[in-house]
Amino acid sequence: MYLRFAGFFFFYFSIIGVYIIFLPKILQILSYKPFEIGVIFAIAPLTRFLVPFLFQRRFKLTIFVFYLSLGLAILSAIIFYFTIENFYLFIFPNFLLGASLGLILPFLETYALEYLGKEHYGKARLFGSIGFMSVGIVLAKLLQNVHMGLHFFLGSVLLMTFFGFTITRKNSDFSNAKVASGKLDFKPHFGFWLNLFFMQMSFGAFYNFFTIYQTDAGISLELTSWMWAFGVICEILLFYFQGYFIKRYELLDLIEFSTLMTSIRWFLLFAFPGYIFIAFFAQAFHAFSFALHHSAAFSYLHTIYSNRRLAAQFYYGISFGLGGFMGALISGWIYGPYLYLGASFMALFGLFTCKAYSARIKLRK
Repeated sequence: MYLRFAGFFFFYFSIIGVYIIFLPKILQILSYKPFEIGVIFAIAPLTRFLVPFLFQRRFKLTIFVFYLSLGLAILSAIIFYFTIENFYLFIFPNFLLGASLGLILPFLETYALEYLGKEHYGKARLFGSIGFMSVGIVLAKLLQNVHMGLHFFLGSVLLMTFFGFTITRKNSDFSNAKVASGKLDFKPHFGFWLNLFFMQMSFGAFYNFFTIYQTDAGISLELTSWMWAFGVICEILLFYFQGYFIKRYELLDLIEFSTLMTSIRWFLLFAFPGYIFIAFFAQAFHAFSFALHHSAAFSYLHTIYSNRRLAAQFYYGISFGLGGFMGALISGWIYGPYLYLGASFMALFGLFTCKAYSARIKLRK
């Protein structure tokens, strides 16, 4: 089962790699304007934000819904071929993609954490980082036309679907499991949710415009892809050892520390544009701003809510969904020399909200 999870994470994040590393550049080649790129990359996160509310009120995340989501992911990848050259038509498959990915990952990642445990979960999850890095390195050398990127995208979707199916097929944990129900109470943990939102809003500048930002500064696409890869290598190392940190330190303290490091990371990119060494140094912070923050926040989520699948949906919906939506729009609007200064302030505000929340939790104890 461990290898099946590793395969699923590898290809799921290969999809994300193609989507956020190369698709912005592909759209720029196709004469999309920065604001249009921002809008396109806001569609999927917005969908990921809205979908969990349907499951809070009307639906349940069952195995049937999971398989339906896998089918929608394949359909969206196919439609990419026919719509990518038209801004308005391209919105539709991005909408489908956001809805499907917003259901697929919470469904299996929650199970992975429960089945493998906190320590082994990180070691399986690091294969997602390897997939992200691998597609970044390989596709940078092979990306000669638009369709090459789309071929990689469709192939990754198909292989992700295969591993997702093998994990769940004839698995008694899914066929016999009762689907948890009940609404989530956000108010007692509002500061925590705000931290997730502002952190991912700050990442809008990175996920959607890092490649364009670096190539506009005169850095080659291939070297930029190695910057992506270096950040992921640091992320992999942290995922491998994350069990040690999670056992040794308070989860909220880890969330605060990783948020602070994220704010510093974005400020370095703002203060030293086009400096290759500084860019690589800032990428090393990805170990904290993504890997550590994600592991600590996802683990903390499991300690405060009993309906863990729904909580995971909202985790991705509010952070990568609503935060990603706002981050994409704002980044497309302010793209220029002050892009990462704005991102730095967003992360800093996320730090303040988490500190206020943490202080209130400690007073209760």
